Amino acid sequence: MPGAAFFDLDRTLLQGGTGPHLTQAMVDLGVVPRSLPGQGLLFKAFDLVGENLPSIFLARQATLVARGKDSTSFDAAAKNAAEVIAELVHPFALALIEQHKAEGRPVVMATTTPEHLIKPLADLLGFDHVLATRYGTKEDGRFDGSIRGPFVWSTGKLSAVRHFAAEHDIDLAESFAYSDSIFDLPLLEAVGSPAAVNPDPRLTVYAVARRWPIVHFDVSPGVLKIPVVGIELQRFLLEGLRSTFFPCARFDIEGIENIPRHGPVILVGNHRSYFDVVAMANVVRRSGRTARVLGKKELFDVPVLGSFIAAAGGIRVDRAEGGAVSYDMAALALEGGEMVGLLPEGTIPRGEAFFDPVLKGKTGAARLAAASRAPVIPVGMWGTEKVWPRSSKLPNLLNLSNPPTVRIRVGPPVELTYRSPAADTKRIMAAISDLLPPEAREKRVPTRDELRTTYPDGRIPGEE
Repeated sequence: MPGAAFFDLDRTLLQGGTGPHLTQAMVDLGVVPRSLPGQGLLFKAFDLVGENLPSIFLARQATLVARGKDSTSFDAAAKNAAEVIAELVHPFALALIEQHKAEGRPVVMATTTPEHLIKPLADLLGFDHVLATRYGTKEDGRFDGSIRGPFVWSTGKLSAVRHFAAEHDIDLAESFAYSDSIFDLPLLEAVGSPAAVNPDPRLTVYAVARRWPIVHFDVSPGVLKIPVVGIELQRFLLEGLRSTFFPCARFDIEGIENIPRHGPVILVGNHRSYFDVVAMANVVRRSGRTARVLGKKELFDVPVLGSFIAAAGGIRVDRAEGGAVSYDMAALALEGGEMVGLLPEGTIPRGEAFFDPVLKGKTGAARLAAASRAPVIPVGMWGTEKVWPRSSKLPNLLNLSNPPTVRIRVGPPVELTYRSPAADTKRIMAAISDLLPPEAREKRVPTRDELRTTYPDGRIPGEE
């Protein structure tokens, strides 16, 4: 038998709860006269710490508010609320729903929220089925104040899921379940592949003990957010790489305001040194955002370090496989409104190519821009090689008396045509070059000592 994918709704598919939006829609249309006393505080508590007994008590009492009303009188409010709530659903949750459907699994919304209020949202999001609390009705179609079937919460939700599985020949051992709440533990333990999504503190502890995946649908798959506080690991890393912690270099950074504060962005820069990582980290940190950064597979293959880089938002690039997987991950990040950072040159140029005033890059950034229409923001870095030349295995962290200047300039979006990746790549590289100091655009013949700094261990190929 095939499996299915069961999704909780509140604090799982979206950051907070649907209660405030459903209530507002009903009040606006006069379906209910006003919200219940203390309801606003309960909604805020729910958004902050997750499901709690008072909020569940309130959900049960909602049957009394509906009693005596025609079951169809809520339809317009439910539809209006669905359009508002759908805009708040995490983009990576939608991507996962589509992934499960593509793999042949029915996707099911399993929620305590009343079916008559949430069915339009489930339909709008593309769910195949809805398991929700159902209110009892009289022969005339009016709600009678009772609950028909299980109250779809905790063990009641598991009962509804088991009944559904039996009716549709679903194997729970082959199924997936996603929830934020400790109260959904019965369901999570019943499926073969449970996941704690934006988990409340108690579910976080339990998930860690059981080694269940802890995920957040507001960030790319695999990106780690610190449990309970919900802050990306990358933000801590960026703070650790701030320029004040590197007295071996003077940072001169301008143009951060050119990076959009929200929405998809492709950040591109030139590559001169391993210290470029620190330089770009300071650009990202000052932008107030985080980024999904493409990097060589060799870094990700290092035990422990590779996992840490991936958890911090790194995207592994395997050129031997054509980079298709990394391209898809970057495209997904952009679709989710995130910032993607990459160095189009791919690697630090060696020999005379390092001093070539014409920068050459691969077409990945241009192709991503054409597919997503995300703005491409150029970053010109200069002087990072003075801190950590390629010829050195470690950066020169002890040069405190006369540290070199690391000059970083962030430019406005590159004007692209989206017709030719090769032509647009030239435009991107030219925009980066324009941000470099004049000396970078002058063609000259480097000395042997300068050439040595561009090779590992300072050895020029062919020389003894």
